[in-house]
Amino acid sequence: MKNKNSLVKKWFLPYMKRFRGTVALDLLCAALTTLCELVLPMIARKITDIAVTDPAALTVKLILSLAALYLALKGIDMLAGYYMTYVGHTMGVKIEKSMREDLFAHLLRLPLDYFSGTKVGQLMSRLTTDMFDVAEFAHHCPEEFFIAAIKIVVSFVILGTINLPLTVLSFATLPLMYFGTMYFRKKMHAAFKDRRVQAGEVNARTETALLGIRVVKSFTREKHEQERFNAESGQLADIQKRSYRYMARLGCVVRFFDGLMYLIMILFGGLFIVNGKITTADYAAYLLYDAMLIAAVKRIVEFTEQFEKGITGIERFAEIMQVEPESGYLSEEEEPTEQHTDGRIEFKNVSFSYDGESCEVLENINLTVAPGENIAVVGPSGSGKTTLCSLIARFYQLDSGEITLDGKNINDFTLPELRRSIGIVEQDVYLFSGTVIENILYGKPDATKQEVIEAAKKAGADEFIRKLPDGYDTFIGERGTRLSGGQKQRISIARAFLKNPPVLILDEATSALDAESEMLVKKSLADLSKGRTTLTVAHRLTTIKNASRIIVLTENGIVQQGTHDELMSVDGIYKKLYSECE
Repeated sequence: MKNKNSLVKKWFLPYMKRFRGTVALDLLCAALTTLCELVLPMIARKITDIAVTDPAALTVKLILSLAALYLALKGIDMLAGYYMTYVGHTMGVKIEKSMREDLFAHLLRLPLDYFSGTKVGQLMSRLTTDMFDVAEFAHHCPEEFFIAAIKIVVSFVILGTINLPLTVLSFATLPLMYFGTMYFRKKMHAAFKDRRVQAGEVNARTETALLGIRVVKSFTREKHEQERFNAESGQLADIQKRSYRYMARLGCVVRFFDGLMYLIMILFGGLFIVNGKITTADYAAYLLYDAMLIAAVKRIVEFTEQFEKGITGIERFAEIMQVEPESGYLSEEEEPTEQHTDGRIEFKNVSFSYDGESCEVLENINLTVAPGENIAVVGPSGSGKTTLCSLIARFYQLDSGEITLDGKNINDFTLPELRRSIGIVEQDVYLFSGTVIENILYGKPDATKQEVIEAAKKAGADEFIRKLPDGYDTFIGERGTRLSGGQKQRISIARAFLKNPPVLILDEATSALDAESEMLVKKSLADLSKGRTTLTVAHRLTTIKNASRIIVLTENGIVQQGTHDELMSVDGIYKKLYSECE
């Protein structure tokens, strides 16, 4: 419980404080509705007492007065209830919105390593389902516990003035009920957390199967995917059944204690009437207040499910928010500064290994790339070619050594400054769901349409774009599924042209294309590379013959470098690799 309290205090209360005025008014309305409810037993007690002791005093005028009082209270109750339902829920939605936006902003700033080990479906579950449950928690949690507290305290005070011993006996069941339910609440919390994790697994399985639907259908693996989905869905159902089993047991405990409370009233209340210690009217009031208390406790128990869901959502929110983001991002108040970059890159004794791996991918790498130089990086699979280029953009942190851009350590740049200077064209092109122009504008959001068209022309993409049904406004589908591989690659090149970076990284940019598309894309890439510092990662060595310098990278580091002709003139790894490609 202590851990839950600290989580709520650190990760949830700051959001609640933004709406402290709304919360205060919501609790005031909750108090009004509760007090209106608490008056009814007193009205019933008054009428019963007069009817038993002095029937002549029970006049129409008195009854109308009491009815008018109750009607006025009910009017207040209705207005307060409207505020609680509408404004209270709206407050919950605003808190949900703020937390979801902060969570997404934090996710965007996490290092790539985090996403390598986390399923997107799990993250989607935290952004949607978890945040919805937190919103319900935000509205109902203060309200429900505040109402229950008022009912317990006020009822105890009122009944205590009537007969303190019977009141103590009656209320003695409440702490017993609380401690009796703690065990099952803990079990429910664990089950709800497991359920949330498994729901993320179902999301992840759904996303994987549907994004890869072409592969699923081409290999006729529909049955296989259905079986895998059913297995994940079955596990979710089992966890749900476990959570509801604990909920049912919790309900049994509550029913036992509310029965015990009524038993006390029947037994001891009856004895108190026989001995003349309470009146019939008092006894009726006790029964009404006990019924009200039991209803309040049952409401809290029913809310336990929502409470545990909300706490679980806050826990899962905190888990992500506590992951350390990449350093180098600007604050919201800071503006990125414009700066000129020549494109001189130096690796100085650079070593790197991925988290959790003892074997270094790169070790003591030393390399200098002059401004405007076109470097090709080749080598066996797994030698670290892509990793070498990724380190320039600070996608990963070095183990040791340093990389400089124009003589300045890349760690001394803010990430927007550094990455604005670097353009990357990869083999696996990622296009966003949207239109052609929206995807090209990703390289420079404030560009004009004419600048977009010029970039597309330089990338050799303008001609095919104009032939699309709506030209630049054509919707291209999820990940550009309505375009061919060559078309998608040329749009990504147009995006890089629009960005106009001084440093360009081409990572296997043509290896997945057919011969005709490769010819078109190679020309676009050649135009894009002019005047820029370019690093090209390639498996097809025939595509990098004209590079000004070729770096041969193996697990032992850089073992050869030179022009194509220089490397072919000696027996070495490059000559062997090139011969295998022919």
